[in-house]
Amino acid sequence: MSTPHVVVVMGVAGTGKTTVGPLLAARLGVPYAEGDDFHPQANIAKMSSGTPLTDDDRWPWLDAIGAWAQLRAGRGGVVSCSALKRGYRDRLRSAAPGLLFVHLTGDRALIEDRMSHREGHFMPTALLDSQFATLQPLGADEAGVAVDVAGTPEDIADRAAKALAAR
Repeated sequence: MSTPHVVVVMGVAGTGKTTVGPLLAARLGVPYAEGDDFHPQANIAKMSSGTPLTDDDRWPWLDAIGAWAQLRAGRGGVVSCSALKRGYRDRLRSAAPGLLFVHLTGDRALIEDRMSHREGHFMPTALLDSQFATLQPLGADEAGVAVDVAGTPEDIADRAAKALAAR
């Protein structure tokens, strides 16, 4: 990637977006933004109580991430965002058309196990089923790559950086 791109590290909860995102940003030499920081407090409270977000809950969050991505256009950046539906990714791309996506994928049992060992995160394991039910993997016409989450965070970030460079 010669021109720095803005990369969205996406996937269901527990795939390691918050861990892999900063590692990938360091490999690409660009800043990282934590997507959860863009959530309004009402969204965090809702998820903390085990209630999945609605699309109406997500629009302001996606718009805030899109605005950050737009500001980073041409300069590069990495932001974590579940971006589970094509419509969510389309909304992000409408704000920042050159976005690339790294879809962190993996075995549900592995992801659930990792989630169950997290401390201090508002997303309960109980919402994993709703995340998988909502997930629409990257389409063939979407700019991005899929990277399996098996292995260490460093391995995952390395594979993501190589896959982005090869595209």
